[in-house]
Amino acid sequence: MAMAAQADTPLRLLAEDAEDLAIISAALQDAVTHVGDIDYQPAARTLTVCFNRFRWEKGAEHGGERVRVGLQLGGVLKVLQRHLRCEAKDAVLSLLAMEFEPGEPPGGVITLHFAGGGDLRVEVECIDAVLADVSAPWRCSKAPRHEVAVEG
Repeated sequence: MAMAAQADTPLRLLAEDAEDLAIISAALQDAVTHVGDIDYQPAARTLTVCFNRFRWEKGAEHGGERVRVGLQLGGVLKVLQRHLRCEAKDAVLSLLAMEFEPGEPPGGVITLHFAGGGDLRVEVECIDAVLADVSAPWRCSKAPRHEVAVEG
């Protein structure tokens, strides 16, 4: 796994196993995209998604920063969606997490879970993921927040 050395350096990550993919998932938590920014190319066997990700590595003081980032998954065999409004290209999706379910080694399924219960299931022959910041960061007014349920 290659990682940026400083918080001001653009993030560049490679994933070749489930542990690496978990790091990319953490970097993309609360990233937002439009349905139209999801591009599946069956002939090239790639899925590319452009997100605006919150820069967790910079912290959330004064709202924090976002940056445009590209995620590309290689070795894609099939992509299935569930509960996403794919006809509405401007619909906004907020990524909660990505997870890997092993299948026939070294393949399996990478699932992108979005807020509201939608997801993309990406069948892959192996884990081959690249994440790269592709713009300068910009300030945002609010950091993402998650409500924590307290039982008692």
